[in-house]
Amino acid sequence: MAIDVASLVVETCNGLVQGIVDQGVRTWRGIPYAAPPVGGLRLRAPQPPRSWSGIRSAGSFGAVPPQSKAPSLTGTRRRVPMDEDCLSLNVSAPLEPADGLLPVLVYLYGGAFSSGSSAEPTYRGTRLVRDGGVLYVSLNYRIGALGFMDFRAYATAERQFDANMGLRDQVAALEWVQQNIEAFGGDPDNVTLFGESAGGLAVTSLMCIPSARQLFHQAYAQSPAPSAAYSPDMHAAWAADLLEILGVPPSAAAEALTNMPAAKLVNATRKLTTKIGPVKQPGTLSVSPVIDGDFLPKHPVDSFLDGDSNPVPLVLGTMAREGALFAKISNILPSTPERIEKMFAGTDPQARDRVVAAYPGYPSRRRSVDISGDLVFWYPSQMVAEGHSRKAPTWVYRYDYATPAMNLLGFGATHSFDVPVMFGDIGTGTAKALTLLGGGDELNALSRRFQGSLLSLARHSHPGSDWPPYDEFHRHTRVFDKLDRIESDPFPERRRAWSGYRGYL
Repeated sequence: MAIDVASLVVETCNGLVQGIVDQGVRTWRGIPYAAPPVGGLRLRAPQPPRSWSGIRSAGSFGAVPPQSKAPSLTGTRRRVPMDEDCLSLNVSAPLEPADGLLPVLVYLYGGAFSSGSSAEPTYRGTRLVRDGGVLYVSLNYRIGALGFMDFRAYATAERQFDANMGLRDQVAALEWVQQNIEAFGGDPDNVTLFGESAGGLAVTSLMCIPSARQLFHQAYAQSPAPSAAYSPDMHAAWAADLLEILGVPPSAAAEALTNMPAAKLVNATRKLTTKIGPVKQPGTLSVSPVIDGDFLPKHPVDSFLDGDSNPVPLVLGTMAREGALFAKISNILPSTPERIEKMFAGTDPQARDRVVAAYPGYPSRRRSVDISGDLVFWYPSQMVAEGHSRKAPTWVYRYDYATPAMNLLGFGATHSFDVPVMFGDIGTGTAKALTLLGGGDELNALSRRFQGSLLSLARHSHPGSDWPPYDEFHRHTRVFDKLDRIESDPFPERRRAWSGYRGYL
C-alpha cells in the first residue's frame, strides 16, 4: 500500500517531526520530551524541551540512558548511542490513519532502574499497533544514580538536587502525550500505562503521585515490586555508600556529582546495587523511588491500602516463579537462606517462623527462591490489589506457562519471560530459543490472549468479559497457562503467612 508522505510529518508543540515507515507501521523516534538533563540540570527535575525550526528527522532512536554495558536482559545494544541527553520518546501508529482518535498505550521498560531503554527491539510495539489498532508510545527515562538516588542532603546554596528524577521524567513524558498525541491520531483521554518489573513498579508508583493523576486512564502492571520504595533515611545511607565507593568526601559531593563523568557514576552504582546493597539489606533496591513527602507523598503500598491511589482500572500480576531468574543470573534478591534469615532479623524477626512454615522444604534452594519472589513481587502486589479493589476496578493474574526448555533450564515461568509474549515478539531472540524444544504453538496462542487483555483494557477499560474482577472475598485470579483458568485465592497459606509483614516499609 502506498503511504501518504504527508502523514509522516506531524506538528508537535515544539516543532515539526518527520517519521518513517518500519515493519508496517508509521513511527517517529527520538522526539525530545524534556530538555537535556546535563550540566546544571543533572539530578534535577526535567525541564520543558527546546523548540526547533524546520522539520526534525524522527527516524532514529535517541541516545539511551547511561548504564553498564555488562550483559543483561534489558541492557542497551552496543550500536545504540549512550548519553545523558536521553529524554526522548517514540510514537508508532497504524499505516493507514484512522477516522477517529485511537487508544494510546504508553510503555515503561524494566531493568531494576539500572538498565534498559526504549530502543530494545522487543519494545518497539509493532504488533500491538499493527494488529491492535492503537497508538504506542515508549520513552527513555533516567536510571541508576542519575535517576533513582537521593542526593538532596549534599545540596548547597549554589547547587540544588531533586529526588525521583526518573519518575519525574515519566510524568513529563505523560504530559507531552497529553499535549501532543492527538496530532498523531491518539486520544489523550484514553491513555493506558503499562510496564514490567521496574516499569511495573513505576506504574504502581505513578498511581500514587498527585502530579500524574490526570495523565492516564488505565494501568497494567506486569511483575511490579510495589514495596521497593524507601524512606529518605534509607536513601541517604545508600547515597553515603555511593560517595564512599567513589572516594568523594561529603564536603565535595555537590561539585563531584555535578561534574564527574556519567560512566564513573554508572560503575560505582553497579557495585552498590550488586555487591553492597543486597548484602547489607537483603530484599531492598538501592536505586529506587524515595518517599520524599512531596512528589511521592507516602509509600505506594500505603497509598493503595489507605484508598489514596488514582482510581483508574488496574490489571496487575506476577509470574509463578519470579525469583528463579534472579537466583541464576543476578544477585539482587534474597534468594539464599543466609540472606532470608538476615532479612527477617533486620525487619521482623517474629514473622520469620510463620512465613517459612508456609514453604515446606525450606531452606532448600527451591523454597528459598520462592520466598524471594513472593517477598519482592507477589505479596506486595496482593496488598496493592486488596487496597485498590476497594475503590476501583481491579484484576489480578498469575502467569504459569513455561516452555519445555524453560522447565529444563530450571526457570519455569520466571521473571521477564512474559515481556515478549505481551509484545507478540516470540519468533526472535531469547523467546525463539526457548521454544526450540517445543511449546511454540502454545506460546503463540497465549501471546494472543495475554496481549488481548491489554488491548481490551485500552479499548473497554476491562481486560475481558471472561475475567472476573478481584475482591477481598473471592480473590479471583486469572491463571495464564496452556489453558487459562480462574482460581480463587491461590496460595492462601502463603498470603496469610505474609500478612502484616512490612519489611523495610
